[in-house]
Amino acid sequence: MSENVGRWLRDEIENAILSYEFAPGERLDETVLANRFGVSRTPVREALMQLDAIGLIEIRPRRGAIVIDPGPHRIYEMFEVMAELEGLAGSLAARRLDKASREAITATHSCCEQSAGAGDSDAYYYDNEEFHKAIYAASRSDFLQEQCVQLHRRLRPYRRLQLRVRNRLSTSFSEHCAIVDAIFAGNGDEARRLLRTHVGIQGERFSDLVASMASR
Repeated sequence: MSENVGRWLRDEIENAILSYEFAPGERLDETVLANRFGVSRTPVREALMQLDAIGLIEIRPRRGAIVIDPGPHRIYEMFEVMAELEGLAGSLAARRLDKASREAITATHSCCEQSAGAGDSDAYYYDNEEFHKAIYAASRSDFLQEQCVQLHRRLRPYRRLQLRVRNRLSTSFSEHCAIVDAIFAGNGDEARRLLRTHVGIQGERFSDLVASMASR
């Protein structure tokens, strides 16, 4: 099965969990899911393992995959920490930027521009993921990069969903433009501030995310 199909399957199960179609505490049966999505049990098992790794489900002995609800407060805390980590990555990237890092950030930023222009929130999410990874790499701190990637992975469902909130796609890309300018100008303090604001989810934005989860 191709990587794209595997990603599609994982995203579909994610969507069903975030929309509460699969309720907290519910057991997800591999055979039922395979029949629903027209695939074999192997890719279903792989998708469930990925969702277990980010805390959306928990695979328990003799019970299988159980849906977990982290709750709004836990989600907020994760975004709060992610904002600080990304801010640090942006600050270090501005100080340590080299030619290869500049080219990687430029290339991923261009991909974001294309998907944002097309209004494709899911495509933009994955382009956005590569953009942020380019900034992590540009920090030239292996440990920081590992921590950012790990938490980014755990927040993937919520970051992907919030891009569907009205006007968030265009706003996100505009924020990217300012971030790139700050990093390329070597302004670490501004890059830190912009990334903390970009990733941090507060007030109306957090309310919008919670509302979008409940309405799906």
